[in-house]
Amino acid sequence: MSISTDAPAMTQNVQVRTDPTGKPLAIRHNGQIWLVDPDTESQHQPGADACRTTRRAASVRGGELDTIESWRVQARLGSTSALRTFTLRREPLSNQWGLENISDGG
Repeated sequence: MSISTDAPAMTQNVQVRTDPTGKPLAIRHNGQIWLVDPDTESQHQPGADACRTTRRAASVRGGELDTIESWRVQARLGSTSALRTFTLRREPLSNQWGLENISDGG
């Protein structure tokens, strides 16, 4: 059984390469590969919306409520390019990532 409230449309689907723990390492966006900077701290919000004002999507599995997973990471195109902050979202039990926001710096 699934329960779903209106979830915000993700701005754009992106491909994300992760390490074995699920932490993003690289993001393919608009045909370019952005590498997550290992010298910056990634912010993970398991089971939380990236923004509290957004609506939520959830699924019920075995009596537990799973909500959207969110990551905020800093990435760059090359070693000399400026850092950009990516806010990524992924629904539970899905391999598809969505890009919610990109901003300059941290």
